[in-house]
Amino acid sequence: MTPFRHRADIRFITGPSGLGMVLVALGPEGLVGIMLDTDERALQRAVMAAFPAARAGGADDAALAQGLAAVTACIETPWAMPDLPLAVQGTLFQLQVWQALRAIPCGQTVTYGELAARIGRPGAVRAVAGACAANRLAVVVPCHRVIRTDGSLSGYRWGVARKQALLARERAWRAGKKG
Repeated sequence: MTPFRHRADIRFITGPSGLGMVLVALGPEGLVGIMLDTDERALQRAVMAAFPAARAGGADDAALAQGLAAVTACIETPWAMPDLPLAVQGTLFQLQVWQALRAIPCGQTVTYGELAARIGRPGAVRAVAGACAANRLAVVVPCHRVIRTDGSLSGYRWGVARKQALLARERAWRAGKKG
Protein backbone atom coordinates (compact mmCIF):
# COMPACT_ATOMS: atom_id res chain seq x y z
CA MET A 1 0.00 0.00 0.00
CA THR A 2 1.40 3.34 -1.03
CA PRO A 3 0.39 6.43 0.96
CA PHE A 4 -1.80 8.65 -1.16
CA ARG A 5 0.04 11.91 -1.74
CA HIS A 6 -2.23 14.28 -3.64
CA ARG A 7 -5.81 14.68 -4.75
CA ALA A 8 -5.22 15.69 -8.36
CA ASP A 9 -6.14 13.51 -11.30
CA ILE A 10 -8.55 11.09 -9.66
CA ARG A 11 -10.86 9.34 -12.09
CA PHE A 12 -13.67 6.97 -11.27
CA ILE A 13 -15.91 4.43 -12.93
CA THR A 14 -18.94 2.45 -11.78
CA GLY A 15 -20.23 -0.93 -12.76
CA PRO A 16 -22.32 -3.86 -11.57
CA SER A 17 -21.05 -6.60 -9.27
CA GLY A 18 -22.45 -9.48 -7.29
CA LEU A 19 -22.83 -7.07 -4.36
CA GLY A 20 -24.62 -4.32 -6.26
CA MET A 21 -22.94 -1.36 -7.88
CA VAL A 22 -19.23 -0.81 -7.34
CA LEU A 23 -17.26 2.38 -7.82
CA VAL A 24 -13.54 2.29 -8.46
CA ALA A 25 -11.51 5.51 -8.04
CA LEU A 26 -8.01 5.62 -9.44
CA GLY A 27 -5.25 8.13 -8.76
CA PRO A 28 -1.74 8.33 -10.24
CA GLU A 29 -0.31 5.93 -7.63
CA GLY A 30 -3.12 3.38 -7.68
CA LEU A 31 -6.62 2.71 -6.36
CA VAL A 32 -7.80 5.35 -3.90
CA GLY A 33 -11.40 4.19 -3.48
CA ILE A 34 -13.58 1.12 -3.88
CA MET A 35 -17.13 1.75 -2.78
CA LEU A 36 -20.28 -0.37 -2.80
CA ASP A 37 -23.95 0.60 -2.94
CA THR A 38 -27.15 -0.22 -4.78
CA ASP A 39 -27.45 3.32 -6.10
CA GLU A 40 -24.94 4.54 -8.68
CA ARG A 41 -25.72 8.18 -7.91
CA ALA A 42 -25.07 7.62 -4.21
CA LEU A 43 -21.67 6.21 -5.13
CA GLN A 44 -20.91 9.23 -7.28
CA ARG A 45 -21.89 11.58 -4.45
CA ALA A 46 -19.69 9.59 -2.04
CA VAL A 47 -16.63 9.73 -4.28
CA MET A 48 -17.11 13.47 -4.83
CA ALA A 49 -17.38 14.00 -1.09
CA ALA A 50 -14.14 12.07 -0.53
CA PHE A 51 -12.31 13.46 -3.56
CA PRO A 52 -13.89 16.76 -4.68
CA ALA A 53 -11.68 17.06 -7.78
CA ALA A 54 -12.51 13.54 -9.03
CA ARG A 55 -13.95 13.17 -12.48
CA ALA A 56 -15.92 10.39 -14.11
CA GLY A 57 -14.18 8.22 -16.65
CA GLY A 58 -15.55 5.54 -18.89
CA ALA A 59 -14.89 2.15 -20.38
CA ASP A 60 -12.68 3.86 -22.99
CA ASP A 61 -10.18 4.68 -20.18
CA ALA A 62 -8.11 1.47 -20.23
CA ALA A 63 -6.67 1.89 -16.72
CA LEU A 64 -10.11 2.51 -15.21
CA ALA A 65 -11.69 -0.36 -17.13
CA GLN A 66 -8.92 -2.70 -15.96
CA GLY A 67 -9.31 -1.47 -12.39
CA LEU A 68 -13.05 -2.07 -12.47
CA ALA A 69 -12.56 -5.56 -13.92
CA ALA A 70 -9.94 -6.42 -11.28
CA VAL A 71 -12.08 -5.14 -8.42
CA THR A 72 -15.17 -6.94 -9.71
CA ALA A 73 -13.11 -10.14 -9.86
CA CYS A 74 -12.02 -9.53 -6.24
CA ILE A 75 -15.66 -9.23 -5.21
CA GLU A 76 -16.66 -12.42 -7.02
CA THR A 77 -13.57 -14.46 -6.05
CA PRO A 78 -11.95 -12.86 -2.99
CA TRP A 79 -9.69 -15.89 -2.53
CA ALA A 80 -7.92 -15.02 -5.80
CA MET A 81 -7.01 -11.48 -4.76
CA PRO A 82 -4.52 -9.97 -7.19
CA ASP A 83 -1.85 -7.59 -5.96
CA LEU A 84 -3.52 -4.31 -6.88
CA PRO A 85 -1.71 -0.98 -6.57
CA LEU A 86 -3.35 0.81 -3.65
CA ALA A 87 -2.80 4.46 -2.80
CA VAL A 88 -4.28 5.07 0.62
CA GLN A 89 -4.74 8.19 2.70
CA GLY A 90 -4.96 7.91 6.45
CA THR A 91 -3.18 8.36 9.73
CA LEU A 92 -0.23 6.15 10.62
CA PHE A 93 -2.53 4.20 12.94
CA GLN A 94 -5.11 3.69 10.18
CA LEU A 95 -2.41 2.55 7.76
CA GLN A 96 -1.21 0.04 10.36
CA VAL A 97 -4.74 -1.32 10.86
CA TRP A 98 -5.39 -1.52 7.10
CA GLN A 99 -2.12 -3.40 6.56
CA ALA A 100 -3.12 -5.85 9.32
CA LEU A 101 -6.52 -6.30 7.66
CA ARG A 102 -4.80 -7.35 4.44
CA ALA A 103 -2.97 -10.06 6.37
CA ILE A 104 -6.21 -11.81 7.46
CA PRO A 105 -6.54 -14.89 5.23
CA CYS A 106 -9.62 -15.26 3.08
CA GLY A 107 -12.32 -17.24 4.87
CA GLN A 108 -11.10 -16.30 8.33
CA THR A 109 -12.31 -13.64 10.73
CA VAL A 110 -10.81 -11.88 13.73
CA THR A 111 -12.38 -9.75 16.43
CA TYR A 112 -11.65 -6.07 16.83
CA GLY A 113 -9.74 -6.95 20.01
CA GLU A 114 -7.65 -9.57 18.22
CA LEU A 115 -6.84 -7.09 15.48
CA ALA A 116 -5.84 -4.47 18.07
CA ALA A 117 -3.54 -7.03 19.73
CA ARG A 118 -2.01 -7.98 16.36
CA ILE A 119 -0.86 -4.42 15.82
CA GLY A 120 0.49 -4.18 19.37
CA ARG A 121 -2.29 -1.91 20.64
CA PRO A 122 -4.57 -4.20 22.69
CA GLY A 123 -6.29 -1.24 24.37
CA ALA A 124 -7.19 0.42 21.08
CA VAL A 125 -10.25 -1.65 20.18
CA ARG A 126 -12.48 1.35 19.49
CA ALA A 127 -9.76 3.04 17.45
CA VAL A 128 -9.37 -0.14 15.39
CA ALA A 129 -13.13 -0.13 14.76
CA GLY A 130 -12.84 3.51 13.70
CA ALA A 131 -10.03 2.69 11.29
CA CYS A 132 -12.13 -0.09 9.79
CA ALA A 133 -15.02 2.34 9.34
CA ALA A 134 -12.69 4.85 7.62
CA ASN A 135 -11.50 2.28 5.06
CA ARG A 136 -12.31 3.47 1.53
CA LEU A 137 -11.10 0.32 -0.22
CA ALA A 138 -13.90 -2.22 0.11
CA VAL A 139 -12.98 -5.89 -0.26
CA VAL A 140 -9.26 -5.38 -1.05
CA VAL A 141 -8.71 -4.00 2.46
CA PRO A 142 -10.99 -6.62 3.99
CA CYS A 143 -12.53 -4.89 6.99
CA HIS A 144 -15.50 -7.23 6.45
CA ARG A 145 -13.36 -9.96 8.09
CA VAL A 146 -13.57 -8.26 11.49
CA ILE A 147 -16.40 -9.32 13.80
CA ARG A 148 -17.56 -8.75 17.35
CA THR A 149 -16.18 -10.77 20.25
CA ASP A 150 -19.41 -12.77 20.44
CA GLY A 151 -19.04 -13.76 16.77
CA SER A 152 -21.83 -11.53 15.52
CA LEU A 153 -21.48 -9.14 12.65
CA SER A 154 -21.09 -5.50 13.47
CA GLY A 155 -21.62 -2.54 11.21
CA TYR A 156 -20.03 -2.40 7.80
CA ARG A 157 -19.58 0.80 5.85
CA TRP A 158 -21.22 -0.80 2.80
CA GLY A 159 -24.00 -2.62 4.67
CA VAL A 160 -24.12 -5.62 6.97
CA ALA A 161 -25.88 -7.69 4.27
CA ARG A 162 -22.84 -7.23 2.00
CA LYS A 163 -20.52 -8.16 4.85
CA GLN A 164 -22.55 -11.29 5.47
CA ALA A 165 -22.51 -12.19 1.75
CA LEU A 166 -18.74 -11.72 1.50
CA LEU A 167 -18.08 -13.81 4.60
CA ALA A 168 -20.45 -16.56 3.45
CA ARG A 169 -18.73 -16.71 0.05
CA GLU A 170 -15.29 -16.85 1.66
CA ARG A 171 -16.29 -19.50 4.21
CA ALA A 172 -17.82 -21.69 1.49
CA TRP A 173 -14.59 -21.43 -0.49
CA ARG A 174 -12.50 -22.27 2.58
CA ALA A 175 -14.73 -25.26 3.45
CA GLY A 176 -14.44 -26.55 -0.13
CA LYS A 177 -10.68 -26.09 -0.05
CA LYS A 178 -10.38 -28.28 3.04
CA GLY A 179 -12.62 -31.00 1.62
